[in-house]
Amino acid sequence: MNISKILVLGAGRMGAWFVDSLCLDYQVAVFDIDKVKMRYLFNCRRLLEYEEIKDFNPDMVINAVNLQYTIQIFEDVLPYLSEKCILSDITSVKLPLRDFYINLGRRFISTHPMFGPTFAKFNALSDQNAIIIEESDEEGKKFFRNFYKQFGIKIFEYTFVEHDKTIAYSLSVPFASSMVFAACMQYQEAPGTSFRKHYETAQGVLSEDDYLLTEVLFSEYTYEQIDKIGKKLEYLKEIVKEKDAAKMFPFLRELRANIKPLEAE
Repeated sequence: MNISKILVLGAGRMGAWFVDSLCLDYQVAVFDIDKVKMRYLFNCRRLLEYEEIKDFNPDMVINAVNLQYTIQIFEDVLPYLSEKCILSDITSVKLPLRDFYINLGRRFISTHPMFGPTFAKFNALSDQNAIIIEESDEEGKKFFRNFYKQFGIKIFEYTFVEHDKTIAYSLSVPFASSMVFAACMQYQEAPGTSFRKHYETAQGVLSEDDYLLTEVLFSEYTYEQIDKIGKKLEYLKEIVKEKDAAKMFPFLRELRANIKPLEAE
């Protein structure tokens, strides 16, 4: 099968990025329930009704809507897709999609660009990562490997379970830490550099969709990670309360050893 026609579902920041990145090499169409979002997307076919999806007859559908609506929009457009069309998602929580794909019995390619819409600099992605789900269709995996490589994005291949375990650590830890920071937030007339950086990070995290934050934190693998945060915080509280430098210095050395350059991973 030669993939030449691609339908992007969702015209938010990620959907618009896919449209802009693919439109010069493929026939691209975009569909969004909110028609206003499609107003400034060019070099693509803007579909206004479900029937137009059938007429466009895509070879692949890239689902870029919010996690809350990912499965629902798939179900809405399935009657208008041919059996050969490959389904694709970019969600940050995969296990619900795994069950959906298995029950559906259609070809699929599941990936996760790890640079999200909040902090990503779409014109400079060479230091970013993407995950491709191992159980995906081979042709779909080849397509996304080539797509991500053109931006210099590092590609990793995980199973559905491995992906969600990884995300439980890489997202739930900063999410929870930012939430704790925000919960203790007090107005600062003259914030220092460190405070301002933490503040901006917390603002970015809390600008994410409520459903996304909830789904990540409610993952079956998240509680263990948050429990670790709690235990380390209790240990730090003990050191501070006792003003115990004999414990503080080794603790700081442990922290510095943990914070090694990510490139060394």
